[in-house]
Amino acid sequence: MGSKHRQAQNGRKASFERKLNNRMAILLSKGIKSREIDKDTLVKQLQANIEAINNRLKTIDASEKKTAELARMKAEKAAAPPKEPEAVKEEKKAKDAPTAGKEKAAAPKKDQEDGKVKKSKEDPAEGKEKKKK
Repeated sequence: MGSKHRQAQNGRKASFERKLNNRMAILLSKGIKSREIDKDTLVKQLQANIEAINNRLKTIDASEKKTAELARMKAEKAAAPPKEPEAVKEEKKAKDAPTAGKEKAAAPKKDQEDGKVKKSKEDPAEGKEKKKK
């Protein structure tokens, strides 16, 4: 797409600047003051087009900078020696180390003895209300 290329944008900018200079020369030759030239609609339009192209050029610069940064990071990653398989396994073990919560869950509860759960002898109706029809 041509609008994303710096060369195309620079060509358009040069064209608009030439048109702007020609328009200002014509207005000055007619004897129009600079304040009135700034109010001319064609001058305003050409200045707006130039400003829009400047913004596009800034965006293109940012995109090229980001692309260069990503290429640099990719090159650094490729140049780095690969991790050894044992080192990867050790890292996984280190991540799984916080198993203190699992050990607590494995401990028997007070109500459990010999693998059986004792039921409390509280009132079974407690906490239950009768439904009204």
